[in-house]
Amino acid sequence: MIPRYSRPQMVALWSPETKFRIWFEIEAHACDAQAALGVIPADHAAAVWKAKDVNFDVARIDEIEAVTKHDVIAFLTHLAEIIGPDMARFVHQGMTSSDVLDTTLNVQLVRASDLLLEGMDRVLAALKTRAMEHKHTLRIGRSHGIHAEPTTMGLTFARFYAEMARGRARLVTARSEIATGAISGAVGTFANIDPRVEEHVCKMMGLSPETISTQVIPRDRHAMYFATLGVIASSMENIATEIRHMQRTEVLEAEEFFSPGQKGSSAMPHKRNPVLTENLTGLARLVRMSVVPAMENVTLWHERDISHSSVERAIGPDTTITLDFALHRLAGLIEKLVIYPENMLRNMNQFKGLVMSQRVLLALTQAGVSREDSYRLVQRNAMKVWEKGADFKTELLADPEVTAALSAEQIEEKFDMAYHIKHVDTIFARVFGA
Repeated sequence: MIPRYSRPQMVALWSPETKFRIWFEIEAHACDAQAALGVIPADHAAAVWKAKDVNFDVARIDEIEAVTKHDVIAFLTHLAEIIGPDMARFVHQGMTSSDVLDTTLNVQLVRASDLLLEGMDRVLAALKTRAMEHKHTLRIGRSHGIHAEPTTMGLTFARFYAEMARGRARLVTARSEIATGAISGAVGTFANIDPRVEEHVCKMMGLSPETISTQVIPRDRHAMYFATLGVIASSMENIATEIRHMQRTEVLEAEEFFSPGQKGSSAMPHKRNPVLTENLTGLARLVRMSVVPAMENVTLWHERDISHSSVERAIGPDTTITLDFALHRLAGLIEKLVIYPENMLRNMNQFKGLVMSQRVLLALTQAGVSREDSYRLVQRNAMKVWEKGADFKTELLADPEVTAALSAEQIEEKFDMAYHIKHVDTIFARVFGA
């Protein structure tokens, strides 16, 4: 991923230096286990750890790979150059390349998950803070983009919190599912390596042994992992889209923080554009791009092929780096989001009480009017608001069929805004707990 949409912490996780360091640790831990089992001499296993504090020469490994056309062999050759060919004699004993590559990928995805969870926690904290701040800040709820009934800005933040909390729980599950390793040798039979080596390596790398591997770790795990990231990205886009709507000039119920010196347009100096939320919409598309390829990677020929390899070399870093950046961008956006309660009330009152139509409808049915007639009476007066800019309550009070069923006091009571937020505390308790 390009530096513009990257945070150094996540980028470092996918660097060649980090990858080779993990390769080394896997090989060294495997040697320790082999020595404990009496398969290789203990001094040879100990000698491998002499490279513990060595910075592996990425250029040298690339140089060797240019000849061998095999990345793991290139690394092992370089390792032998460091610790000596004799002491490197038992490195990779009974192992196959996928043991190193697959286990390393899962180590990286687990560590990436931890960074992503930190980002999600920041987003959740921001959403909760703003939800509490605007718990009773009235705004109009919309369906199909049209005014529906009153809600609160706090409830808007609360539903986004609940959605992101579900995403976090899914990521915890996906992290657990991807946290497996395989040191099972060619075609996964352990013919040339004891299963206890795998158990030791996985324990030392913070993984669980794969239940059954072929020559690779099953890719349904990875498909679920990237699908989870895709869902999280979609939830982020859901939030971003709502904010983009709120920042529209005709709406202006909220807007992204516009910093001193910031410019909105090269041509129009007055512009304050929702650039962060638009950017998040685009980043969500990039994250979701990995989902289908990850699912297609599940199907491999027999015990192994490498059709998945090129895909994962791209989607592993690109997807986690992008989502990590996006989470922190979203958190910062929410933390600084500027809210305009007065504009929310202005928008809600734009159609002069029209949003109370359901309350009047229900009151008429409670008063004995059939639902069909109640709907006809309410809609008849509502259309005058749409078409002539009339005041809904005034029209109802002037309609003899309505006043025959409802008194002026009963009609007046149906326009009390507090009615619509009487259960906010109940909803908040469900979302945030007592």
